[in-house]
Amino acid sequence: MKVIGIACSPRKNKTTAAAVKAALAAAKDAAPSVKTQLIELAGLDVKGCIACGKCMKKPECTHKDDFMKVLVPALMDPDLAGVIVGSPVYFQGMSWLAKVFFDRAVLLRRNGFVLRDKVAGAISVGNARNGGQELTLQAMHAAMLCQDMIVVSDGRPSAHLGGTLINTKNSIEGDDMGLATARGTGARVAQVAAMIQASRA
Repeated sequence: MKVIGIACSPRKNKTTAAAVKAALAAAKDAAPSVKTQLIELAGLDVKGCIACGKCMKKPECTHKDDFMKVLVPALMDPDLAGVIVGSPVYFQGMSWLAKVFFDRAVLLRRNGFVLRDKVAGAISVGNARNGGQELTLQAMHAAMLCQDMIVVSDGRPSAHLGGTLINTKNSIEGDDMGLATARGTGARVAQVAAMIQASRA
């Protein structure tokens, strides 16, 4: 069983990646059999969807970029059980890289709903406690639901929409509350994925 984290910040190895790493570590703790993988979109060649329709009948794309080389194989892995997507907040919404990721993932929807019943969690990092994190999570949830994924919260006792963190001087280390929501989201993704797997055994 595998859970992948996708960090959709254009800044490599910064706060969004750190938040997703915290979620993946919690997923591993919640279900030790889980294998985790972090994919950072920063530095990858990922182009925007141009609505050419090439993926309507086959999982093919006009763009021969890293979305096809890196992300599609990871998302089509038969062991994939969960996906955690992290985005910084850009003007009360997801980053352009997160939007590109979800737009290009239409290829998976059009070719058999590959992500159907995969467990999904979302994490957002803003520059203030009320800096648009929940709006960003809702936008990501909407895209996940279009893939027929099973969207989870950060679990009990709070059961918020997901991970909501504050970037303070390029760090999330002092945000104990935010890190708790990221870890809760990761744990919940793994717990629900494990329950689904057990029900199919």
